[in-house]
Amino acid sequence: MDFDETPDEASFRAEAHAFLVGAAAAWGGGGGHLMSFTDHEAELAYVARCRDWQRIKAEHGWAGITWPTAYGGRGGTGIQDGVFAEEEARFVDVSGMFSIGVGMAGPTLITHGTEEQKQRFLRRMLRGDDIWCQLFSEPGAGSDLGSLRTSAVRDGDEWVVNGQKVWTSGAHVSDWGILLARTNPEAPKHRGITYFLVDMRTSGIEVRPLRQITGAAHFNEVFLTDVRIPRENVVGQVDAGWGPMMTTLSNERAHIGGQSRRSVGDLVELARRLGRADDPVVRQELARAHTREQLLTYLGYRVRTAVTRGELPGPESSVMKLGLSQHLARTGDLVMSLLGPGAALWGDDALDEGRFQMEFLLQWAPRIGGGTDEIQRNTIGEKVLRLPPEPRVDKGIAFRDIPT
Repeated sequence: MDFDETPDEASFRAEAHAFLVGAAAAWGGGGGHLMSFTDHEAELAYVARCRDWQRIKAEHGWAGITWPTAYGGRGGTGIQDGVFAEEEARFVDVSGMFSIGVGMAGPTLITHGTEEQKQRFLRRMLRGDDIWCQLFSEPGAGSDLGSLRTSAVRDGDEWVVNGQKVWTSGAHVSDWGILLARTNPEAPKHRGITYFLVDMRTSGIEVRPLRQITGAAHFNEVFLTDVRIPRENVVGQVDAGWGPMMTTLSNERAHIGGQSRRSVGDLVELARRLGRADDPVVRQELARAHTREQLLTYLGYRVRTAVTRGELPGPESSVMKLGLSQHLARTGDLVMSLLGPGAALWGDDALDEGRFQMEFLLQWAPRIGGGTDEIQRNTIGEKVLRLPPEPRVDKGIAFRDIPT
């Protein structure tokens, strides 16, 4: 694992910082997160600003830092990508808008896509021309994704898709989606699944936003009725979508685990504002938060080092995501404890217009999305600790014959 920046990496950081100082000022600064908007018009304005910022980065060679130059990337290292993300977070907070496209769909296409697909989609992703969503989870297939029942049936040069997806982040503002559908019910559950690219404006797609506890509607239900997808939009081989899917999920877990989070310095400042900084119990909790933050930083170094060596994020991405879940839970409890009775306030009545309460409620999205804590523990147990896998009564059975 690499800890210290080389002279070249330090030079890269300085170059990135210089670009961001000027570009962010010209763009207007600010930021936000799609999960936090309760007003649809404000949400659409935010989406437009995100597209503008992504285009600025692409025009100056700062989008897709680890991507090959042949597809608009910089051909850089995972360390450089992490360095830029750290610097960017100091000026803007709009990266979540393109996390599925640039962070998940893009790397999957680079690994498994055809040359035609790469040329068609990758540069548009980097420029912010297209926003992508992830059509994986279903009402009966979330943690157990192999149980998905959305079907795709071949009809000449097209596939006809029918089914339902749920918890689809940003589907209501997306242009394209990555879709898993069952193409061979005679195969075992983890086979017979195909990975598709679908235009979200295709006839037969209905998106219904789901209102969340925060008041925002970031997640969606998506209904697919006789949706026709051209055969050239299959990624990888028909009935072999599990491989591209795992590439997507590995990148998703690494992204979620590496998300920016409130620093301990912010927590210390909050404790001081509320007159709690000398409380020995609070100080101990702040020390624990600092320890968790450092552990996540070092886990991030492991993931970056693996990417730099040309390796896909492995089980360490599950370890990092689980660590983030624990950090968010315990830090959220600490913040609510610091606020005391004020934690029950909301909006304009709350401290800093309720941003601490909003962050507390938002913690469950990264704790569930990309695989729940329980799924991450299974992955760590089986892939890292080499423990026996959990019993599977449906192993080797045709999907059609699995009881429901």
